[in-house]
Amino acid sequence: QVQLIESGGGLVQAGGSLRLSCLASGRTFSSFAMGWYRQVPGKERELVASITWNGGSTYYADSVKGRFTISRDNAKNMVYLQMNSLKPEDTAVYHCAGEIGFHIEKIARPDYWGQGTQVTVSS
Repeated sequence: QVQLIESGGGLVQAGGSLRLSCLASGRTFSSFAMGWYRQVPGKERELVASITWNGGSTYYADSVKGRFTISRDNAKNMVYLQMNSLKPEDTAVYHCAGEIGFHIEKIARPDYWGQGTQVTVSS
């Protein structure tokens, strides 16, 4: 069984920054592609960013390109999402997700999910 635990959410003013972290326990972390989704009530869940098992390739949604950076540290079983120049429309619950497999740049069918962390950006 794999557990994903997010942290780092909170309230920030527009233009500010936050760093989300996700700790994975259980199966071999380095065999997963990892990603961050966000969910707003009444809207479809959106894949924000994802990263291959070794960090060699990344995917970003157009809405966050140039502002968000995903990274991972396989030695620590951690994946991060650095969010800069935050906008009110970035407000959402952010979920960490993992999909088993190598060479997956854009995750599509996560095998594991975290509980989520709330990010609120005030204008």
